[in-house]
Formats: sequence, C-alpha cells, structure tokens
Amino acid sequence: LQPLAWLTMALSVETESHIYRALRTASGAAAHLVALGFTIFVAVLARPGSSLFSWHPVLMSLAFSFLMTEALLVFSPESSLLRSLSRKGRARCHWVLQLLALLCALLGLGLVILHKEQLGKAHLATWHGRAGLLAVLWAGLQCSGGVGLLYPKLLPRWPLSKLKLYHATSGLVGYLLGSASLLLGMCSLWFTATVTGGVWYLAVLCPVVTSLVIMNQVSNAYLYRKRIQP
Repeated sequence: LQPLAWLTMALSVETESHIYRALRTASGAAAHLVALGFTIFVAVLARPGSSLFSWHPVLMSLAFSFLMTEALLVFSPESSLLRSLSRKGRARCHWVLQLLALLCALLGLGLVILHKEQLGKAHLATWHGRAGLLAVLWAGLQCSGGVGLLYPKLLPRWPLSKLKLYHATSGLVGYLLGSASLLLGMCSLWFTATVTGGVWYLAVLCPVVTSLVIMNQVSNAYLYRKRIQP
C-alpha cells in the first residue's frame, strides 16, 4: 500500500502544480488585457489633444498601467509575451519598457504642472497629486538602481543576487505607488464627472487586478530563488 500512497500523493501534487500554473497563466493573460484595456479607456475618455490637461491622464495610464505592467510581466514564465527570448534579451526589453514608462510619467507630470500654472491652481493640493509625484520620483530612482544590474561591476561589493532582490522589491513598491496614484485619480472631479455607476467600479478594479498579479509574480520569483539557492 505504501508505494500506492506515494503514487497518489505524487499525482495529487502534480495536479495541483498544473492547476496553479494554469491559474497563473490565466491571471497573467487577464493582466495584459486589463492593462491595455484600461489605457485605451482612459485615452478615449480624455481625448488627447483636446486640451493640455488631456495628455496627463493618457500619459500616466500609459506609464503606470500598461508599460510598467508589461515590463514586469516580461519575466513571468507563464504569461510573458517574450518567452522565446533569452533572459538577457528579456532584461533589455524590461529596461526599455521601464525607461519609456518613466519618460511618459515625467512628461505627464510636467504637463499637469504647466496646466495648473496656467490656471493659477495650487500644486500637490490632493492626495492624487502627492501620490503621483512620489510614484514618478520612485520610478526615477528605480531606473537609476537598474543601472547597477545592467553593469554589476559598478557595485563590486554587492552580490548580484541581493541587488536583484532589492531591485524587485523596490520595483514592486514603485508599481503599487503608481497603481495607488491611478486609483486616487479615479476619485478626481474630472474622472467622476464622466464615469459613474458600474463603469466606475470596473475602472477602479483594473489597477487592483494588475497589482495582485504583479505581487503574486514577484513573491513567487523570490520563493523560486530561495529554493534554487544552496
């Protein structure tokens, strides 16, 4: 009976592993669709070019919803769109996407500052503005820290494994700050004046869904590293 029990246990573990991987694949696919769909939704709502302010929500959603989500999902073994590339190739795509996200965020921040200057409005008067500024600054620091991973010889005293762990943890914090900024932006007068009812709740759910997927990916990557390290 003992071999049969071991076989049953092994099959059970394998089944659970397949189910878990299927769920991670499905959640990753959902994150891709949600990130893209939310960005398109904001672009349609804002009508970029209709005013100076209209570029702000488009650029910020492009940065923190789409580009950063894709940059982090690049490393997912189940849901990456670039699984055929080598680890080095995916790392290059990651920093390109992150750099584009930072540029979009900086431009979006600059345009809203200019917009408020033209209207004579106070800066950082809302939690959305403060969270947005912190998210942009954090993204800048995160990109600067990524240089140490691209060129590890610049930091010879730091083990590469620790640099990767710190970078991933800091990146998760930055991503959550960006998501929080998006959530607070959906509580603004501009957004709530147009989006109401069930559509508003669906919009709010978008950064929540992508944040949960990204948190799961980062935590699983950390546990995987701990298993393979001696």
